Amino acid sequence: MADDNDDDKTEEPSEKRIADAVERGDTPTSREVTFLTSLTAYLLAELYLLPNATPALTSALARFIDDPSGWRLDTGGDVTALISTLAGVAAGFLGPTMLLLMAFGVSGSIFQNTPRLVLQRIEPDLKRLSPFSGFSRLFGPRGWTEFGKAALKVAVVAGTVALLLASQRLWLIDSMFADVSALPRRLLSLCVSATTAVTLALLVIAGADFTWTRIHWRRDHRMSRQELREEVKQAEGDRMLKARLRSLRLDRARRSMMKNVPNATMVIVNPTHYAVAMRYVRSEGGAPTVLAKGVDLVALKIRDIALENEVPVIEDRALARSLYEAVAVDAAIPAEFYRAVAEIVHLLQTKRAAWPLSRRRLN
Repeated sequence: MADDNDDDKTEEPSEKRIADAVERGDTPTSREVTFLTSLTAYLLAELYLLPNATPALTSALARFIDDPSGWRLDTGGDVTALISTLAGVAAGFLGPTMLLLMAFGVSGSIFQNTPRLVLQRIEPDLKRLSPFSGFSRLFGPRGWTEFGKAALKVAVVAGTVALLLASQRLWLIDSMFADVSALPRRLLSLCVSATTAVTLALLVIAGADFTWTRIHWRRDHRMSRQELREEVKQAEGDRMLKARLRSLRLDRARRSMMKNVPNATMVIVNPTHYAVAMRYVRSEGGAPTVLAKGVDLVALKIRDIALENEVPVIEDRALARSLYEAVAVDAAIPAEFYRAVAEIVHLLQTKRAAWPLSRRRLN
């Protein structure tokens, strides 16, 4: 990550810089957003899950408290049975809420960044054990910023809860004289009100922290002019290398294609811009196959090789261009070209005996 005190890093990060940071797992993450999603999940649990689960929990605990002597603890099996019963009751009460909290916590992280597996983040790094690095992290500018955000969050939550309790003081006093069986629902209602107020307050903090985190993350990845120039040079070098490799591949494919021209039985030209060499032998079966094709200089080269090897060259402007655009090398021609090519094949077969060994064209 870039040094916060580096005044030379004044340029916005390039797309490559950002992509490299994301690949390393260095992504902007707001803890307040994750905390907000978890708090929202808890609010939903209070509204929809806990009201239905509370009666079952109250009934189970009532049986245990009303008749404690009914639970025998003479042997280890008795203790195991008691623990299993209590664990089942607790799981039925807390299980759905915990699953909801985990689901919302994971969704809070996914909302901020696309999840990816970065093994580099879990590799051992001795620098993380450095006391000096830890001290700088805790008491540096970033540490004081995180401390300020945490203090603000605590102050907002405490102030919100204090205001809520102050507004409900008469209701709390009245609860002292209410039926004991109604206390769980009263407490749940108070918790819902407190959680709703805190969630709304943290919504503003989470929104601000989400924006600030991304701005600060981009600032940390700013680049100097020298880094930008080096990146441009590297990109240009990569492009030149890729272009060179592409040129070599095309040249190799072109030479391989030219070797097949002598095996062609006809070459369709237009008249110098396009050339398509095809092979069709009845005994071999199948449709005519394109052995080579090209435009301009490549077309002239195909034409010269064909004439040197006494391969008939037929001028058909429309057909040559259509075949060049529609058929790939080493592929059979589509059905829509059968008739036009069949006419040329028939013409070649009927005039094979009189075909001059020269550069004569058939129009």
